[in-house]
Formats: sequence, structure tokens, C-alpha cells
Amino acid sequence: MADKSDNGTRSWRDIKAISLIGLAHGNSHFFQLVLPPLFPFMIADFDVGYTELGAMMTVFYVSSGLAQPVAGFVVDRFGARQVLIIGMALYSAAILLAGTLSEFWMFFPVAVLIGLGNSVYHPADYTILGATVSQERLGRAFSVHTFGGNLGWAAAPVFMLTMQAMVGWRGALLAAGAVGVFVTVLLILNRHDLREEKDGADKDEAQPAAGLAPLINLPVMMCFMYFTLTAASLIALKAFLPATLESLHGTPLSAGNTALTGYLVSAAVGVLLGGVLVDRQFKHNVVIVFGMIGASALFAVVALMTLPPLALIVIIASSGFLLGVTTPSRDMLVRSATPKGATGRVFGFVYSGLDAGAALAPITIGILLDGGEPVYVIWFITGALFLAVFTVLSVRSRRPQPEGEPVRA
Repeated sequence: MADKSDNGTRSWRDIKAISLIGLAHGNSHFFQLVLPPLFPFMIADFDVGYTELGAMMTVFYVSSGLAQPVAGFVVDRFGARQVLIIGMALYSAAILLAGTLSEFWMFFPVAVLIGLGNSVYHPADYTILGATVSQERLGRAFSVHTFGGNLGWAAAPVFMLTMQAMVGWRGALLAAGAVGVFVTVLLILNRHDLREEKDGADKDEAQPAAGLAPLINLPVMMCFMYFTLTAASLIALKAFLPATLESLHGTPLSAGNTALTGYLVSAAVGVLLGGVLVDRQFKHNVVIVFGMIGASALFAVVALMTLPPLALIVIIASSGFLLGVTTPSRDMLVRSATPKGATGRVFGFVYSGLDAGAALAPITIGILLDGGEPVYVIWFITGALFLAVFTVLSVRSRRPQPEGEPVRA
């Protein structure tokens, strides 16, 4: 009976930690998309164009990308819980501040603050999940973490446009900031349910390796390249897929947007399945390689053939499912390549690749579309996914496995 009670307590602790971190990650992704739905209203009020608004978003991504590795160092030095809470508080305050601005230029320094707030989530979240959640549930924990982020992306446009209709765009930003304040308070109240690597019994073993040493090795650099390539393909899809399909195949914008929605929904479903595969001991690199090659092949079909809208939607949605399945294995692969005590630094550095890809891809895609070469946009997506396969093959486990647990990298 005591063993069952202990297992029940551990299960509840796992569920609570997974839920809290999933909610925090969902809030971070929600904040990433609170401004774009309001762009038309901001243009009308400030007499600016999409170039200025795009520049503001670039400032956000650059700020987040540069700060994320630093956030990883801070997590390893001072602990993940307080870094996550402080970052979320800063993020929420910056969104609230954005709702009070009267001049457009003021959004640029605020975008820097928003980026700083966004930078803490990956190093802090993965450190907390890795230290809190039982090994047999860690794959599903990572999948729920990603799934929460997807839900945040999906919720933002609906929430912001609904609030804008009710209280205007400034009121919508204030309401979004209030949501962040609520989640921050929730984390503060439940902070003792979130462990860190330094909470382990053997603290000496968990002490971080010195300085940049954990980052200066081939597996970690290849993980960074993996995230850069996959982020570039995702940004190309999210921002330009409907326009690209219309220009390339004459696909109606409604069908292109449906294909994009199908991709995002299928990716979210794939993430949940991917977490189950991880916990059932499927090799991480095998799952990623098959998913990436499959998705790349499907996009090659889109580049080479003019398909009916329904077939196009099915193919693109299927690619999203395959890529979603790879996501928990991706996170576990990064963890397996991380030395003891350096989770914050490695995850912070590696996940800054997402910001690097997000900052660079729009420029490339814009040049291709303006040059009348939409087929190369699809080949860009195809090539980025295919190249990511080779980065995965370079990663080998550096973290000692618990006794009796097979090495799965």
C-alpha cells in the first residue's frame, strides 16, 4: 500500500508540474502573437506600414534570440523557478505597457523588453521538467509543453480580435497582459511544486560545468543548427504558405489558409503521439529522421506537382503530423546531449536557434516571392527539413542514463 501511495503522490506531482509548465509555455506563445492581429488597427492609428511593423517584430526576435543563451546561464546559476517567474512578470508588464503607448517609436524599446521576457521559457521550462517529472513520463511532459505552446498560438488571434472589438486594440493588449499576470501569480503560489536540478540529493553532481564548455561541442552546435533550420521552415510556412501556393499553383487563398490550419492542427496531434513514442522507448534520432525525411518528401511533391486543393491540404497536413511526432524526440535528444548541471545553458543556446531561423527566413522568402520564384519557397522548406536530418545524425548522448534505462539517443 505504501508503494501505491508513493506512486500516486509522484503521479500527482508530475501532472501538476506538467500542467503548470504547459500553461506557462502556452502563455509565452500567446504573447508572441498578440501584436500581429492588431496590425491593421495600429496602422490606422499611427500611419505606419507593414515594413515598420515587421521591423518591430524583428527587434523582438533579435532581443529574444540574443538573451536566450544568457537566460540559460542565469538559470544554471540562480535556479529555474525564479528566472521563469521573473521573466513571465517582465513579459506581462511589457505587454501591459504596450497597451498604453501613444507614439509608434515607443514600441521598439518595448519590443526589446518583450523579447527579454520571452527568452527565459525554454531554459527554465526544460530544466524544471527534467528535474521534476518522473523519467517514464518525461516524453509526454515535453509533448504537453509543446502542445501548450501550440494552443497559445491558436488562442491569440481569436482573443485579441474579440477584445479589440469590445475595448479597442489598446484595451486588448491590457487584457492580454492581465492574463499573463494571472499565470504569473499562479506560478508563484505553486512554485514549491516545481523542482530544479539543484534540488537533487547529490548537489555536487549537479553543479554546472564551467562557463561555455558545455556549449563548445559538436552535438550541441548541431542541435542549434537543427532548430535554426526547422524554425526557418516553420516561419516560411506560417507567414507565406497561402501566398506561395496561390502564386505557384493558382491555389485559392481560402484553400491555402485551410492547408496551413490543417498543418498546425495535425502538428499538434502529432506532438501528443510523439510523447507516447518517447515514453515507449523509441529511439529519438530514428523518429526524427523518419519524420523529417517524410515531411521533406511531401513538400517536394508540392513543389513538383500541381494538385487539387483537397489533395494539397491532405499532403500539407500530413507533413505537419510527421513533424509534430518528431518534437518530443527532438527535446529528449537535446537533453541527452546535455552535460549534468548545464541544462539551462544548453537549452537556452540551442533554442535561440528558433529565433535565428525566425529572424532570417522572412527576408529570404520575401526576396524569392518578390522575384517571382514561388517554387523556390517550397524548395527552401524542403531543403531546410532535409538538411536538419544530418544535424540529428551528429548528436550522441552525453548524459548518463539511470541504471537499467537503455540509451535512446
